[in-house]
Amino acid sequence: MPSLIRFLVFCAVIAGLVYGAMFALTIYVDPKPREITIRVPTEKVNPN
Repeated sequence: MPSLIRFLVFCAVIAGLVYGAMFALTIYVDPKPREITIRVPTEKVNPN
């Protein structure tokens, strides 16, 4: 039984670290908006 508790604690710590990393990314990383240009081939626009 102690090995099960140790495993569950390990999983909880890993989940907490992942959650903390995702939270830190949402707080500290600010994406910069920019324009995106996508070229569409004419074969797909006007199929013959």
